[in-house]
Amino acid sequence: MSASTICALASPPGVGVRAVLRVSGPRAAELVRNACRVNGAPPALGQRAAFEGIFDDGVGEQPVLVLWMPGPRSFTREDVAEFHLPGNPHLVAVAQERLLELGAEPAARGEFTRRAFLNGRLDLSRAEGVLALVQAEDEAERRAATALLLGGLEGRIEALRAQLEDLRALCEASLDFDQDDAGHVHLEHLIERLDLAATSLDEARAWEYGREAIAGLPRIVLIGAPNAGKSTLYNRLTAARADAIPAIVDAGAGSTRDALESTWLVHGQPCALRDTAGLDPTAIRGDADQAAQQRTQDELAAADLVLWLVDASRGSSPLPTDREPCLVWSQIDRVGAESEPPEAVRAGVTDWVAVSAESGAGLADLEGLVARRLGIRSGSEGVASPTRELNARHHRALAEAHAALAVARQDLVGGAPLDLVAEALRATTQSLDAITGRTSAEDLLDRIFARFCLGK
Repeated sequence: MSASTICALASPPGVGVRAVLRVSGPRAAELVRNACRVNGAPPALGQRAAFEGIFDDGVGEQPVLVLWMPGPRSFTREDVAEFHLPGNPHLVAVAQERLLELGAEPAARGEFTRRAFLNGRLDLSRAEGVLALVQAEDEAERRAATALLLGGLEGRIEALRAQLEDLRALCEASLDFDQDDAGHVHLEHLIERLDLAATSLDEARAWEYGREAIAGLPRIVLIGAPNAGKSTLYNRLTAARADAIPAIVDAGAGSTRDALESTWLVHGQPCALRDTAGLDPTAIRGDADQAAQQRTQDELAAADLVLWLVDASRGSSPLPTDREPCLVWSQIDRVGAESEPPEAVRAGVTDWVAVSAESGAGLADLEGLVARRLGIRSGSEGVASPTRELNARHHRALAEAHAALAVARQDLVGGAPLDLVAEALRATTQSLDAITGRTSAEDLLDRIFARFCLGK
């Protein structure tokens, strides 16, 4: 708990019906008693309460509604009071100056939320959810921020962390026993437990990426027949993303069932890129195929821009939508591929580009075409919002955890000493701890909370 008591305006600045001054710290009760009167006497403070009275600002008096929230049952786990005053900026400034005269200190940006984190009320990911919620610009971003604030990522990470700690304990305990001893844990059991942890990690990554407010980005959807090169192109365009889950590429049709999503930087501007199952109604063999085809149709309907891939070595492919897509004449590096689409394929489209995801041919032209269709200026810096930068921090840490866990499994299957496996598991846990704030450096906390506004 901090020794200081902080004060800040917690409502938007300017004229309004009501303004809120918030204080938190050990002298909060003293400030309430010294500044407020109820029926001419200092208020009696006990449990949580709300009461109306008079605020003595040192110059005059103002009507006030006081919300009293003693610690530890408060946001910061300290004594917290809110003074709801008339929303006149001059009156608010005088009232705040009075609280500072009585011993409060001006709060730094994000200091209320930082105290909640330091005092164990929130983990770092939920604190970032507060920031994301404050900065949300649309309903999609609000939902994503709320999911983070409610602990959706924290709960998954803590459960996964417990799995990893148990597994590491088993590895370290087995070091003291021979294979035939009762205390020895068999390799198959360790691998099974590790694979369960890997599944939990994949679920956490999928949840976090689905939560991210990527819905606010331009949505680009890859559409085409099976084996038109969609997954190969998706992997090539998103390869720079450490958090991207690569699409499965296989010579057989139908390897893609679920829609995958990652970000593709188009002239520096992040865009949401979606890979989908190949459109082929004749290949439906069961419920899974039916669901995959419906998912592709749903993605098509929600797209801001459709990239219609046609295999240059096969040519024919029916136009999948009434909307005008960009035709991507795909896989031009293949034997027998035509260098450009014939008139029959180009019918119904204005824009087309020939590409090879394998060699990279035509990808710059594709980026330019997409930028023009979406109105993205060439040379745009594409600076991500602070909220997306916070999300990127989560993705990096989850990707590092994934890589460390892969090393642990490789060592375990390869017969490496169990102390090496335990060390890889420890590295996995450390990457997860960077998200929740267990191992966060002070400068990182400074950077995160400096993005907050005053009073939060």
